[in-house]
Amino acid sequence: MKEENKKKLTYVLYAFIIFALFCFLVWMGHFRVFQDFITNIEQSSFDLRQTILSKYKKPNKDIVILAVDDATYEYIMDKYGSWPISRKIWADTINFIEIAKPKSIVMDLLFVKPNLNDISSDKALVETIKNNDNIFLSMNFDNYNDEIRKSPKIDDKFKLKIKDGYLENNEYITFINARTTMNELTNATKNIGAINVTRDKDGIIRNATPVFKYKGDYYPNLSLLSAMDYLNIDSISILDNNIILDKNHKIPLDMSQRAILNWYGKSGSYKHIPLWEVIKAQKENNLDFINKNFKDKVIYIGTTATSLSDIKSVPVEFNMSGVELHATFLNNILDNNFIKKSSIKTDFIISIILCLIVGYFVLKTENVAKTFLFLFATLTIYSFIALLLMQIFNLWITIIFPFITTITTFILIYCEKYLLKSKDYEQTYKLAVTDGLTQIYNHRYFQEQMLININNYNRYGQIFSIILMDIDFFKKFNDTYGHQSGDCVLQQVASILKKNSRTSDIVCRYGGEEMTIILTNTNKKDAEITANKICQAVRNNRFTLVNGEKVRVTISVGVATVGENGSTAQEIIEYSDKCLYKAKETGRNRVVAQI
Repeated sequence: MKEENKKKLTYVLYAFIIFALFCFLVWMGHFRVFQDFITNIEQSSFDLRQTILSKYKKPNKDIVILAVDDATYEYIMDKYGSWPISRKIWADTINFIEIAKPKSIVMDLLFVKPNLNDISSDKALVETIKNNDNIFLSMNFDNYNDEIRKSPKIDDKFKLKIKDGYLENNEYITFINARTTMNELTNATKNIGAINVTRDKDGIIRNATPVFKYKGDYYPNLSLLSAMDYLNIDSISILDNNIILDKNHKIPLDMSQRAILNWYGKSGSYKHIPLWEVIKAQKENNLDFINKNFKDKVIYIGTTATSLSDIKSVPVEFNMSGVELHATFLNNILDNNFIKKSSIKTDFIISIILCLIVGYFVLKTENVAKTFLFLFATLTIYSFIALLLMQIFNLWITIIFPFITTITTFILIYCEKYLLKSKDYEQTYKLAVTDGLTQIYNHRYFQEQMLININNYNRYGQIFSIILMDIDFFKKFNDTYGHQSGDCVLQQVASILKKNSRTSDIVCRYGGEEMTIILTNTNKKDAEITANKICQAVRNNRFTLVNGEKVRVTISVGVATVGENGSTAQEIIEYSDKCLYKAKETGRNRVVAQI
């Protein structure tokens, strides 16, 4: 029954360890440094999972990128002599592509100011935009104050219609200034969206902001606007931290009210058509080229050339063009393919379960190698499950926090387990070297300590003495009062010996009614003084028997000192025994130190 209670107590102790660990981590969670540490590592684990899984994903074939790539940049510089190119070229290119009847043309380019040196080109682009309602233009928001740029008023037609719900202000969605397109283009279209991107603290872009707030009004991300056109909807709802487009398409938002993107691979995953090839096909009136590449497609136009600096770091690649990032956002919307982050509550529950599983196994298993192997296997399996959940359900469950809690629990329980084992060993050893009746050391321990003290004397010259004593007429005492009373006297004599000894002295039961004390760092003279003190203390004490009767007993004592009376344990014991025998022969109740 005691063993069962001990097990229950052990389980309670380990449960308390896990509880205390989580309380500590919750407390640590109030510190920004700790938060950032966990977040940074967790984001890196997300990047690794996305890198692995992106190899098995296929981007939407309806999305193509008309790219100003490095080759196009060289072509433009050679043919036209400068970048950016004339807006007339953009107008002609768009008009040529429109022959193929694409679903939409999304321009990840900013046309902020009119070109006063080439007004006709501006007019050509404005006319093209006015004549084609499937073209989407860009603006972006920022937080410059009015001293740098006066914040513009944006036409109400560009506001996002929200039927239900709202978003809280935060640094990712709320801005005080904007860089819009030139007025002529603004008047020519109703399709303008923002192209802002936001990086995490490590510089990696993992999220997209679907909706922006500017002067109290909502405005759409360029890709969200394109998706709404693709799905033929004109308003959205915000419900339970989700942006609802229609019954089949929604955008889950994280705590920052951004969408976590699911990535489809490195640069080049989408079909790229270099701009120079389109210009060349236009000159050749190659309609087959246009229809083959752009018919019924969503076309993103943007720069991919490294020299044009629109390069971003994303989970699957450090150098991805901004236009591919925006295309990825649209792809996520159309495929309903966003990543959903598990809640903090879920992460805690997972961590607790893993801690309990590993902790229980550590408790039940004595083999050290098996426990470490189990820990490794558990964390490996959990990592694989986390990978599968992201692949199948687009669910991002935390890896790092469960790893930290599980490994810490493993270490704490392991330490506590072997600390208890050590205490059990100490307890077992104490029982093995302690006399059960008198609770002083037994004969075995006496012999061990004699050898230790002999070695110390031989190595370092540390002297010691021993006192060997025997209760006078103890056999007659037992015959008179009974063995139970004799045991009471033995216990009380042992107590007197301990009280009259130093903490460094070793009090032992030698056998029967004989007891001994090893007096460390003690010469013959001091040992004899101690022996006489003990002899007198026993003589003066009244011993209580089992029936409550009070009696007196005496002891005879022999004393021996290393070096003076012998150099081995056997010689010293024999000398003290002879002194004891002499004490008995000469009248008992006395101390003898010389023979």
